[in-house]
Amino acid sequence: MNLPLSPGAPAGIPENLPETSPAPALGNGPGPSAPTPAGRARSRATRALVGATAAWALLVVPGLSLSGRWWLWLLPDLVPPPAFVVVPLLLSALACGLTGGRARRWLLAALVAVLLAGAGRAGLHWGALLPGGGPGPAPANALKVFSWNTLYWDTTDDPDAFHRFLRSKDADVYLLQEHLAWDGTHRETDRLDRLRAEFPGYHLVARGELVTLSRYPVVAAPPVGPGPAPADSAPWRERFEWNKVLRTDVDVAGTVVSFYNVHMPVQLDIERSPLSPDFYRVVRETDAVRREHYAVLLADARANPRPLLISGDFNTTPAMGDLRGLRESFRDALSASSSFLPGTWGVAGVALWRIDWTFTDEGLRVHRYALVSPAGLSDHKGQELLVSPAG
Repeated sequence: MNLPLSPGAPAGIPENLPETSPAPALGNGPGPSAPTPAGRARSRATRALVGATAAWALLVVPGLSLSGRWWLWLLPDLVPPPAFVVVPLLLSALACGLTGGRARRWLLAALVAVLLAGAGRAGLHWGALLPGGGPGPAPANALKVFSWNTLYWDTTDDPDAFHRFLRSKDADVYLLQEHLAWDGTHRETDRLDRLRAEFPGYHLVARGELVTLSRYPVVAAPPVGPGPAPADSAPWRERFEWNKVLRTDVDVAGTVVSFYNVHMPVQLDIERSPLSPDFYRVVRETDAVRREHYAVLLADARANPRPLLISGDFNTTPAMGDLRGLRESFRDALSASSSFLPGTWGVAGVALWRIDWTFTDEGLRVHRYALVSPAGLSDHKGQELLVSPAG
């Protein structure tokens, strides 16, 4: 069937078709709207926050299992422990202010997970924020203990000021580290005669760099170290490296209490470049030595039936897994502290790292634990405690 055509209409085109608008010329339509400067800035901020969150998660999450088990993980663990809380909170604040929608929700969820994973490694004393609930008053027979890394004794200080500071602590037991001089190499010093004169009536035990003073009689000082103890005539370096734990058993009014004076080796040689193989060799070798000292300390303390206190410079932060055994087997004295941020060492006068610790067993109660200023005599704060037998 043929459709009728209008006069003059082109053949094959039917009449009366609806009119259509001409197609717009190619390239002249509005198209998608271009991103605004604010949109581009938000997109860049989102990408940056996603990258920062992923990087922080790679530091925090693997460390839960690798820290203290793989020597190389020491390096990520060197960050100030409070960063495990501060960094995710800061990133969360930035995510709230700079992102929106689905990206914000995903970022905040990831940051909450990373915060929870790292909060236990931040070294913060959450109990200090709770009202009351302290250890209670100390009894009249409580022992005052002062534990301190002296920073190479008095070799860079006024000796009179140094000994005045020690006497001012009026402790029943002093656990002191770094009784040595420093002139580019470790060498022995003889400051013990002066120390005896400053503390008449005290009992003194010294091995290597470690010195313990006690008002009460020392009944035994069994060796605690990896292998046979070096002879007193052995080179200073050998005695210094072997004696990282000094145990003294002290008779306190009929109760023998064991005090462990500790100074674990530092993991780094800061005079070596991180770009050199020797830097990593030292980290790996020192990690093996530290493991040996931790193992013998833990074994001796676990087998010790007496009330005990373990204190000193562990060169180990709350972020590092090296303390797992001690923290699982003994009580951290921090529970008797009022400090929320218990840093004992730092740079530029800001103590963000806690590397000095005190642990006790169930045979001792800790009534007070305070980190005290070294009065410019050391880069470590002192640990001041009041303890008493639990029996």
